[in-house]
Amino acid sequence: MLTCEICGEELVLEEDMKTHLLLSHMENDMGCPLCSLSGVAYDELHFHINTAHKEKPDHDGGGAEGRAGHSLVRPSSSPTPTTTIVDSHCKQAIGLSRSEGSEEGVANGNRTSNSTPESKERMTVSPQAFSRGVSGGGRAVAIVEPTSSVSTGFLRSAQDSSRPTSRHCNAEDSVGVGSAEHTKVKQKRFSSPLKEKQFSCPMCALVCTDAFILQEHVELHLLEESPAEEAVLGATSSTEAASSSNSSGVKSYECPLCSVVCGDCYSLQEHVDLHLDYGTATSAVSPGSDLRLARRLQEEEKQRRKEQEAKREAEEFKKLQRQFGVDGRGGYRKQMERTMEKAVSRGVMVPADFHNKRAEMMEALASGVDDGRTRTQGVLGALYVYYQREARDCVHVWLSADTDHFCSSDGDKGWGCGYRNFQMLLSSLQRMEPYTTCLSEGSVPSIPRVQVLIEGAWREGLDPQGASHFNQRLQGTRAWIGATEIYALCTSLRVSARVLDFHQPTGPGDTHPCLFDWVKQYFSQTVTRGARLPPRVVQTTQPPLYLQHQGHSRSIVGVEQKKNGSLCLLLLDPGCSPGDVRKLLSQDCSTVSTAVRRMRKFPGNLKHRQYQVVAVEGVLTPEEKQTCVLNSRTLQAERIP
Repeated sequence: MLTCEICGEELVLEEDMKTHLLLSHMENDMGCPLCSLSGVAYDELHFHINTAHKEKPDHDGGGAEGRAGHSLVRPSSSPTPTTTIVDSHCKQAIGLSRSEGSEEGVANGNRTSNSTPESKERMTVSPQAFSRGVSGGGRAVAIVEPTSSVSTGFLRSAQDSSRPTSRHCNAEDSVGVGSAEHTKVKQKRFSSPLKEKQFSCPMCALVCTDAFILQEHVELHLLEESPAEEAVLGATSSTEAASSSNSSGVKSYECPLCSVVCGDCYSLQEHVDLHLDYGTATSAVSPGSDLRLARRLQEEEKQRRKEQEAKREAEEFKKLQRQFGVDGRGGYRKQMERTMEKAVSRGVMVPADFHNKRAEMMEALASGVDDGRTRTQGVLGALYVYYQREARDCVHVWLSADTDHFCSSDGDKGWGCGYRNFQMLLSSLQRMEPYTTCLSEGSVPSIPRVQVLIEGAWREGLDPQGASHFNQRLQGTRAWIGATEIYALCTSLRVSARVLDFHQPTGPGDTHPCLFDWVKQYFSQTVTRGARLPPRVVQTTQPPLYLQHQGHSRSIVGVEQKKNGSLCLLLLDPGCSPGDVRKLLSQDCSTVSTAVRRMRKFPGNLKHRQYQVVAVEGVLTPEEKQTCVLNSRTLQAERIP
């Protein structure tokens, strides 16, 4: 957007601004460029300049004194400003003039220069400056623009010479002033309008009526372009000069796109072409290929995540197999042999004892009967005697039927608790009259034999889900067993059993008071049938309970009821050593009290989230057994509560 400096009107195109200056200011408000006369018509201003500022020739022929005459050019019908010539006073101030021969050459259209080198400089006024000077009524002619490189002092001299208060130029100091004939020719050339021809500028929309004026105007265009070209050339030369020399003085060229320095321009050109070729190849990639690349990377990332997830799951599965003893690293026999070999290597066992014990182990495994090395008998009888004499803080004590304790050995340490608890339960059932018909009395099977019995129960159709979990195989493994395997084994032996699931805590602090209440009812149900008040200590005919929780299992052989009404369970743990359990058989009351204290478990001691209990309830007939086999296909524990 262009703004008129005189009236403030805003126009878009430069041609519109030129037309506005010509029509609104130059033709309507004419002023003398050499004095303060303004507000007159064009004819009056023309007459004023030709009379008041008429050029007076010097009598000596060497110069002109005072103000030189000027002629005003009438604007043409074309909406473009015209061009005027700086007065002779400015020429005298800068020491420039035209020779008579040069003026005649200009009048004929052929520009020649017969003056001195100092007089070769010519001054022109831009059309914009002329319009500002005329319309403003000021004394200055315009901003002077030289046709060649002129110093700043030259411009100031030209401007100061046009002011009324400026000093007159000395005629004697000027070089080559034109004669009267020259003045008449110039006045005639500027004052007489040429209506025959019109000359248009090849670089803009200006139309002139004189070839000389057009040439002056074209020189203005060239003058405007030359500084920009010089600036570009100067910047290029300075950059080349800065980058063309190094510490050794050898000319070098630096790449404008990176920091590479080349020894010659040809190498630099090849290097830059490489940059351009790489950019073209990069830009030539289509959006579709980018989308395909993104999808391919996404698929690769998804595949990599799947592989990592599968690898992690495989590692976790191996850990679980190792933890539950189904990793194929051998069972009871191999673990026993490795344990004895380590004892021999440490010097704890001599080789002779190793071979003797190994032979005894192989004989026991062949018979299928436990060797009895970890068995402790008479535990419940000792507890009954102890509670008769001690534990006066208990209101009632209920004990299970006589049960032997079986602890873990070197062959099943870390994984055989479920098998040992079954041995405890079986040792109690073998002493009861209803179960002697289906169980062999006196002989407790070994752990490998128990594994064989469980596999036989699976083959009968009991607990097919549990069988698939162990891949139908327990022999030769160190697999853990739980409540469902005990239930399947008891059902296979025609022993009626129930699985109860205490699946969540029912008391404060993740305790299970419902479990304690249920155990109390289980042991006291046969005693409360009588009419009279039961005694403080009662040994019932109920077999022990199999108690399972995450990672371990124990046997419940009794329950205490304190004076304040709280309950305490009595547990036999396969993890206890035979020496600790045999302290119950001691005659020392303090020793027995210490052993009993280890068996007590209060509600605050059983804080696992889930517990399962296997309770034996009688003997099954063949028909009932078949029904249990069919029901075990969808075996579910009885949830309490």
